[in-house]
Amino acid sequence: MKMTQKEMVFKHLQEFGSITSWEAIMEYGATRLSDIIYRLRNDGYNIKSETVSTKNRYGEHTHFAKYILKGEENE
Repeated sequence: MKMTQKEMVFKHLQEFGSITSWEAIMEYGATRLSDIIYRLRNDGYNIKSETVSTKNRYGEHTHFAKYILKGEENE
């Protein structure tokens, strides 16, 4: 049975602990990660957002969200 993007993102969070929009696009074709995270949170999962700062290919500062699954083992 084919997994939904929501299921794939949740599995990724379980396996790796975190995910970014770029990872979601490249791995699962999920272009609306914030919506998937919103739905997972509504399902009761404790997912925190962390702002990551870096430079883009032009040397300009940029920011993006990294979503982290919190649980008893990684709080």
